[in-house]
Parts: sequence; structure tokens; C-alpha cells
Amino acid sequence: MKPAAIAIRAEGLVKRFGQLTAVQDMSLAVAAGESFALVGPDGAGKTTTIRLLCGIMDPDQGQATVLDYDTVHAAEQIKDHIGYMPQRFGLYDDLTVAENLAFYADVHRVPKAERQQRMPELLHFADLARFQDRLAANLSGGMRQKLGLICTLVHRPQIIFLDEPTFGVDPVSRREFWQILYQLLVSGITIFLSTSYMDEAERAHRVGLLHRGRLLLVDTPRGIRENFQGEVLEARQGDLPAARKILHGHPLVHQTLLMGDRLMITVASSRTALAPLAQALTAAGLTDVSLKEASPGLEDVFVQVIQRQEGLAMGPDTGAATSGSD
Repeated sequence: MKPAAIAIRAEGLVKRFGQLTAVQDMSLAVAAGESFALVGPDGAGKTTTIRLLCGIMDPDQGQATVLDYDTVHAAEQIKDHIGYMPQRFGLYDDLTVAENLAFYADVHRVPKAERQQRMPELLHFADLARFQDRLAANLSGGMRQKLGLICTLVHRPQIIFLDEPTFGVDPVSRREFWQILYQLLVSGITIFLSTSYMDEAERAHRVGLLHRGRLLLVDTPRGIRENFQGEVLEARQGDLPAARKILHGHPLVHQTLLMGDRLMITVASSRTALAPLAQALTAAGLTDVSLKEASPGLEDVFVQVIQRQEGLAMGPDTGAATSGSD
């Protein structure tokens, strides 16, 4: 089988803002038709990376190409072939859904004959046709994101760059947004997105773990999970912050990660550690905490990789990765 063409390539990218190095020696390649998720907490460098790849800003070192166009010397050509949806996409609240879409068709110089076909297709595609006369100011968060996406698609880009596209959007709208992305992948569009949501990263073909501007690991979600060292127990119900404090420093516990209604506990052997840790919780009066064996998630791997990268011994004083922009 012929290998897929490389749609995005970066070699040794570095970007500094004064004393801060936002992107450090980044090298990666994304194949045409692939979905690639760049994952990292607040301030990891996700937004800066996307802006470098879109040709919006120039690197201090290294180089990148998008569809074989150099991001520094051919930035204008790149813009004709990509769509870029920043965290705060520029919708005009005093325009309707259809008027916003028409505005971006004008910006991208979409011919009138083509837009007459393209705009109804996109409105139907995003299930916004029945809302086309509604002002953007009156749309829900999820509907605004879908409108932003189809505005990004109006000129038929080959690649779309999405910077935390579902941040702050409710779970149902996030799922609907990803259903649209799946349809785009079927059509052959390459998707490069940043996200703080690990469950979203699981849906991408490949994931890059980014921390303090440095790309720590790139692999499929399955490949990243297989990189995990140790096994995992999952605690649910009860007072999980209290459970975490109790397990802090326990000789069988290597790492804890509190994620909403779950406490993930890394141990050498889940079968060996399950009974002693359950006994420790019961002895402390936490009899309603449910403890069972589980599979490691991307969050567990991310925390562990960061610790190894920084040369730290695995310890229990580890919190969940934060969500947000950078």
C-alpha cells in the first residue's frame, strides 16, 4: 500500500516570547487524511504551535511545511488551502447564521455560483438550516461552535486547524461536534486540533502529548496507553479527595490522579494492591469508596511521562491535568 502523503511537517520548531520558550524543538509529521490531537494543560504551547503551522507567526528556529508550502515564505498560499478555527472564533453577533456564513464566503472569495450550492450544504451538514435566520448572539455555545466550523469550511480547505474547539461546550454538543468531524475525515480532510479533554484525544488517529512547549510523546491512543508503566486501580463514590489524602505516601501507591468522580491510583500490581488499599480506606472510615481494577487512560500516561521527563520519581502528590487555553 502506498504511504499517505505528508500534509503537515515540522522540524525543530522553536518559538520564544522574551524569556519564555513557548515551543521547544518540535518535530512532527501528520499524514493527509489523518486526525491529530495535540494534548496538553494550560500554557503547554498548543495555541502557539497551531499559529506557527498556520503561518500566522514565524518560528525563531526550525521550519514547517503545510501541503509542501513553507509556513514562513508561502504563508499566503497556505491560507488558501487551510481552515483555522481559533478558540474564540470571530462570529458577528449582529449577523444571522446565514449572514455570518456569507461573510466568510466573501472573505475567502468563494465564487457566487459555488456558494449558492456550498452554503445550503454546510447549513444542512451542521444541522443549522432551520436556524439560519437566527442572530449569532442568540445561539447556544454548541451551535456557535458548529457555525464557526462551517465558516471555516466554506472555501473547501484540505486541512483544518481547530484550537480547543469544544472548550466550555456541554457534553451533548461536544459529541455532535465530533460526529461532524468524523464525516469530514471520511471526505478526506486532514484535522489538526488541540484539546485539554483526554476523551476527545482518544478519538483521534494519533495524539501528541505536549508539556511546557516540548512534545513528549506521539503515538496512537492505544500506543500511548501501552507506554504506561504499572497498573491502575479506580476509586469511585464516597469522599475521593479524602481517599487521595489517605493513600498519599502508601508504599504500594506510585501515583494518584483525581478526575471528577474518579480517583485513579497507579500501583505496580493492581491484584496485589487492591485488598491492602481497600483495607487502608476502611480503617480510615471511608467504607463507601468503591475500589476496582481499571485500565490506564491518557491522563495517567500523561502525568507519568511528565514525571519521567522532569526526572522525578513517581510519587502520589500528582493532580489532574488542568483544562484551558494557552
